[in-house]
Amino acid sequence: MSIFRTKSVEASMAAADEPDHRLKRRLTALDLVVFGVGVVIGAGIFTVTGRAAHQFAGPSVVLSFVIAATVCALAAMCYAEFASTVPVSGSAYTFSYATLGEVIAWVIGWDLLLEMMLGASVVAQGWSAYLQILLGHLGIEIPAAIAPGSRFDAGAFLLVVLLTLLVAKGIKESLRVNLVLVAVKVFIVLFVIVAGIAYIDPTNWSPFIPPSAPGAEAASGIHAPVLQLITGMTPATFGVMGIMSAAALVFFAYIGFDVVATTAEEARNPQRDLPIGILGSLAVCTVLYVGVSLVITGMLPFDQINPQGALADAFEQVGRGGFATLISAGAVAGLTTVVMTLIIGSTRVTFAMSRDHLLPPGLGVTSDRTGTPVRLTLILGGLIALIASLTPIGRLEEMVNIGTLSAFVLVSLAVPILRRKRPDLQRGFRVPFSPVLPWLSAALCTYLILNLSVETWIRFIVWMAIGVVIYVVYGRHKSRLAQGLPEAGVEGTPQVLDVE
Repeated sequence: MSIFRTKSVEASMAAADEPDHRLKRRLTALDLVVFGVGVVIGAGIFTVTGRAAHQFAGPSVVLSFVIAATVCALAAMCYAEFASTVPVSGSAYTFSYATLGEVIAWVIGWDLLLEMMLGASVVAQGWSAYLQILLGHLGIEIPAAIAPGSRFDAGAFLLVVLLTLLVAKGIKESLRVNLVLVAVKVFIVLFVIVAGIAYIDPTNWSPFIPPSAPGAEAASGIHAPVLQLITGMTPATFGVMGIMSAAALVFFAYIGFDVVATTAEEARNPQRDLPIGILGSLAVCTVLYVGVSLVITGMLPFDQINPQGALADAFEQVGRGGFATLISAGAVAGLTTVVMTLIIGSTRVTFAMSRDHLLPPGLGVTSDRTGTPVRLTLILGGLIALIASLTPIGRLEEMVNIGTLSAFVLVSLAVPILRRKRPDLQRGFRVPFSPVLPWLSAALCTYLILNLSVETWIRFIVWMAIGVVIYVVYGRHKSRLAQGLPEAGVEGTPQVLDVE
């Protein structure tokens, strides 16, 4: 049977009603917006803003955030259409299964698992580092043997373990905690904007777009960006090219809105609420990012901005150390919500794959009491805790980026395919100017992927090769479609992708 066999939309939606693989529909549009804001506003707004302004764009980093938001909005619209059409857990994995075929769905599911597990691990380590800074302000020192950067990062380990137990307890309980932490985080971000206004010196915004200058000596070999090797281009900083380079960097500060789509099965009214959740969270984050970047570049000359901890350091430099402590506390709260939502996202994608028998179905059985896949949550949470506490992540952050962008490309391409194959389906949201906007979204995301290093590409290819082996050995023969199993009352033979 063809590896491009597709699972019908009706089968995907009917599978959500299987008694042992059913998630409880508890989430409102507000829950989804909070969920999205919780994962998007995290490490990016506390660190990336300073680096992008200091190294690439100066005050014009504001334009970089707007450009990156525009690219994200294109992908977000594609996600919104799919999520409102196929409101089933699994995000891009489920969308790809209904349009591009089983093998592509497996590849993207494996890709998303990498993105979310490694993303949660990286952010957990960042949380631990911010916790050390906060405790340092309070006069408390973490023992060197278990501090960030040691052989065992106790802070990252304990955070992931506690959040895993919370996620296993239930999605609504997790969202209640998330709501409180997001409120704290948004308050801190608004505090930076409001408090920082008093220290803005308009001369720091002049020139708004600093003159273009040659970039640092380009990395060579496997550390060089793929696009640089292909074109022979030399990077530049500041000027127009600096704005675009900064946009490629700050794009990753928006990563996370797609995680909202993984909760499709748990939304009360998915056709209406999912587009609101996806686009609403992106809009809120864009406004906050632009506000913060305007304040920080107005408080200090861009060449004096700390690229590592811009927000707290800016207030330190103007003599407000107490404000810096408060901001560090906000960073701890903010990164907590990111880790939690990424744990939820990774379990929901893997849950969908196990329900389709591409992974052992026993992993995805939900608890009658909590309505969540407890076994799967504990397994993935344990793996994330070990990665976060034992692995020096280093350059692996880029693998989160390549995984995310690959998913964006596939979802964007899948929108016009499903429009052509199934024009009869009810769509709560439709991407305007299709297929032009979906194709443009895929092209822009591909451009950003080519700006990642050769080293990242090699690691990504190795990870995907492992996934392909698992599919060939297990998933190809054990999937529901391969075995001809009924999909929760939906009878019929598997469909094969029509590539014409």
